[in-house]
Amino acid sequence: MGGWFEVQTLIWLFPIIFMFHDFEEIIFAEKWIQKNSSLLYKKLPKKVAAGIINQLSMSTAQFSVAVLIIFLFVSSSTIMANQYLHEKPFGSIAFFAVVTLTFFLHAFMHIGQSIFLRTYTPGSFTSVILLIPYSLLLYGTLLKYDIITWKLIFICLPFILLLVPVLLIAHSIGKKIIR
Repeated sequence: MGGWFEVQTLIWLFPIIFMFHDFEEIIFAEKWIQKNSSLLYKKLPKKVAAGIINQLSMSTAQFSVAVLIIFLFVSSSTIMANQYLHEKPFGSIAFFAVVTLTFFLHAFMHIGQSIFLRTYTPGSFTSVILLIPYSLLLYGTLLKYDIITWKLIFICLPFILLLVPVLLIAHSIGKKIIR
């Protein structure tokens, strides 16, 4: 029974961990991009830097709307994973795996950005102290109790690319709703 409780707890922790991470991004992103635009132009090709700045140049309120939209996917995947555990309709561990794998890999993007730019980037702190440890514990536990397999993980990896348009659309909606 302890394993069952542990699995359920880890699954339901996902939206909480997500929000702690995204609170860091919400709080720091707007000021960071304003302060570091010149650094991006200095370190990256001009077109790449301009694209990143254009995508991330939004107010805290606009960014919060984008996070809300992404949170709907995080919450949906969590509910569907719980449904899967209870063998109820609309249960899916695969959707949960895609969303949590995206989140896990996203952590390494933040760390890579900080290393490349040689400065703090919003999201890097919680990536190191929350996202990576949580993801390792989550996946270790899901694998231990045969809720997922390595095969499922590898099958889900390409589907992460389907969430990129969701992110871009969420940013676009945030910019349109809040002016």
